[in-house]
Amino acid sequence: MPIVRNSFIQMSKLTNLKGRINYISSHARQENLYAVYETTDRKFWTELAKCNQEEFKKSGTEGTCIEARELIIALPESFVDYEPDKLLRFFTKHFKQNYGVECIAALHHNKRKTNYHIHLIFSERKLLDDPVVKIATRNMFYNENGKHVRTKKEILDEDGQLRSGCKIIPKGEVYERNIFTIKDSRFKSDSFLDEVKHSYTDLINIYVRDDKEKLKVFDKNGVYLPMKKIGKNNPKAEQIEADNRVRTMWNQTVDRALVSGVPEEQILEVKQSEIEQTAKASIQKSGRNPALFKSLIMTAIYALELLISKVFKTALEKADKVTEGGVKSESEQMKVWAVNELVMAKSEPIPEMPKKSKPASNYPRLADIYSKLEKQNKAICQREQQLASVEKEIAGTKGIFKGKQRKELQEQAEQLMIQIANMKQYLSSIVQSYGYNNVKEFLAEYHTCKTEYCDYQSAVARWEQQAGNKAESDSLKARLQRKAQEVKERENNRQSQHYRSDRGGR
Repeated sequence: MPIVRNSFIQMSKLTNLKGRINYISSHARQENLYAVYETTDRKFWTELAKCNQEEFKKSGTEGTCIEARELIIALPESFVDYEPDKLLRFFTKHFKQNYGVECIAALHHNKRKTNYHIHLIFSERKLLDDPVVKIATRNMFYNENGKHVRTKKEILDEDGQLRSGCKIIPKGEVYERNIFTIKDSRFKSDSFLDEVKHSYTDLINIYVRDDKEKLKVFDKNGVYLPMKKIGKNNPKAEQIEADNRVRTMWNQTVDRALVSGVPEEQILEVKQSEIEQTAKASIQKSGRNPALFKSLIMTAIYALELLISKVFKTALEKADKVTEGGVKSESEQMKVWAVNELVMAKSEPIPEMPKKSKPASNYPRLADIYSKLEKQNKAICQREQQLASVEKEIAGTKGIFKGKQRKELQEQAEQLMIQIANMKQYLSSIVQSYGYNNVKEFLAEYHTCKTEYCDYQSAVARWEQQAGNKAESDSLKARLQRKAQEVKERENNRQSQHYRSDRGGR
């Protein structure tokens, strides 16, 4: 089973539109630039940047003006076989047809030619059908903030000179020219990027030549956390790497929780309450804080590990009761259920033997993988218990005379923590080695195949019972026929003897 990769489509805000367009479309600045496609002329982008800066200045908003937005769309490597100009034009027109705004796009490879991708810059505004042009009927005065004031005195300094940043527009000249609509608010919505991801992922999957290259959109509402991509010359690369490490720890803990039997709903509750809701409240209050986000994830991991230990303990207690009670194995139990449910007449014809479906055929292989997951999970729990015991001993080694003992125990604890971390990593890699993206994906197929397999086993048990009843019925019928034949033969013999006796008497 091939691993289905997540599509990568990222959106960013552009504060220097002219510079960014030059960067993505220049052969001098791009080592592997294959094509550039524009839906309008370059003058449009100059006017757009100017309009956005003017509107931003008028608004008095703090921060930086957003002049446009950019999408980075990663493509499968096999797409290098398509003609670059046609491929780029097709993907760019796809966006314009969907959203009706102008675009400029470039098709790149990274330096090592391992990342084939599109940079697509798009406008949040459209050109007005009828541009608004206003002519000054008298001199117009504007202060440093671009705000219109009534008199010239309001923009002069103590020496009667025009203050820096202020301006005067003479009578008869254009004081306001607007050729664009307001910004389309949908491009700011949370749903927009998700919509674009699904749209482009579906488009990519139509044109891949091998199903192994098909992509899917990462489920941001699922139990896992997404990894962040580190771009070229990213100044925050070290910070992102650290962030990805803690995200990986969460995802590995989720895998353990699923294997242990923690319900997916409970995992989602922990993720939403301990990570998403807390992070959102923190951002609204004091902005983004990577260190705090890491702390939130670690707290969530601890909460999830408590659930794992609780479920694991309950499972062990149930297993002990099952062993004491001498409960039959799963396959035996299924046959018992099948026989108990069997209601049929002995005279009914024997149906064809049930055929095993493909999911039912896959179950034994998946059961082996599941057994490996359970075995690894138990081993992790044992190591965690050892670590807890060592940490308890460390807590009891206070005092100057127990320094050597404490040091040895601390070294032992560190070794156990390293072992546990490696074992957790291996747990997640088990399913990946069989072509699954994660444990959740594996368990979905495992439970489906297990249901099919159980149904097949039950059907076979019913068929065997029915076939046995039929055979028994046929055997009884044959015995009765032989018995009837024997009775008939004895009766014939008696009649024959009586006839001979009568003839002899005459």
